[in-house]
Amino acid sequence: MIFVSATHADIEELVTFVNNAYRGKSSEAGWASEAKVISGQRIDSAMLADMLSKNNLTILLMRDHLHGPLAGCVSLERTSGSTVGYLSMLSIDPQRQAEGLGRALLSKAESDFKAQGATRVRITVIWLRQTLIEWYERRGYRFTGEREPFPYGDQRFGVPRRDDLYFLAMEKPLS
Repeated sequence: MIFVSATHADIEELVTFVNNAYRGKSSEAGWASEAKVISGQRIDSAMLADMLSKNNLTILLMRDHLHGPLAGCVSLERTSGSTVGYLSMLSIDPQRQAEGLGRALLSKAESDFKAQGATRVRITVIWLRQTLIEWYERRGYRFTGEREPFPYGDQRFGVPRRDDLYFLAMEKPLS
């Protein structure tokens, strides 16, 4: 596996990949699909362009080889002066979810945060995603007790199929 930082040239590939991994028809092949809870897109080109324009954010791409198809991606964001890294948009090809790729990508992201001086990593997960929450718990993430609201009404994040969605915050210390 190789890891490279995304550029604006990767946007269209990323839009397709992330949307398929989270909510596309192919996402149903994996265990991490959100399709039963939220329909529509997970991200669009404008959102990705905005993310890639930030100096404190990197989207890490994982490929089998330099010019191969995406196997996974993750967003790493760190606010200046903060010791907390925010990890989001962890996406793995649904056809390859049993290969340990998510674990490898998460480990690389944590290592990158640590190299930047972060002492902990923060994630947010929709409260209904119990299997995903358990996956993160097995990797050392714990609930902070904080909740964050779901962005109802902002169709850039998709269309919720329920009216009781919110995010749970989890953190892991980096030692």
